[in-house]
Amino acid sequence: MLKWLWISLLTLGFDQASKIAIDSHMQLYQSINLLPFFNLTYVHNTGAAFSFLSDAGGWQRWLFASLAVIMSGVIGVWLSRLQKHESFIAIALCLVLGGAVGNLIDRIAYGYVIDFIEVYYKSWHWPAFNIADSVICIGVGLMLLESFGIGRQKDLES
Repeated sequence: MLKWLWISLLTLGFDQASKIAIDSHMQLYQSINLLPFFNLTYVHNTGAAFSFLSDAGGWQRWLFASLAVIMSGVIGVWLSRLQKHESFIAIALCLVLGGAVGNLIDRIAYGYVIDFIEVYYKSWHWPAFNIADSVICIGVGLMLLESFGIGRQKDLES
């Protein structure tokens, strides 16, 4: 259902605006403590999630960019084939699409993804991430819930 694409655009806008703000107001590797478990920490991620393949030599940039383009196309086709009553899955797919395009823009423009959200507990630190990563995770979570029947409307004709 293409009527939900505004969610992708909104997600993309917030993601890119946050990355531009971080890049223009912070130095690379600068960290600002906001809460006892949360920092803004500016890093460049040349790999995938959790910096997977970040030291692979550069070829991974185009691999991950290609995967994002392919998956965005698959999601676009999937969205176009949804029925009107499949709003829950449409919202989930639009979140994933917005996040994927947000990170794709970084990867193509800079060769890396700007990450800046750091969550930690004592000496344990989760790898830095960004808004695009967050909405992708939320979208995938919603897709999992939908696969268990949550958010599906009952077929009124049976």
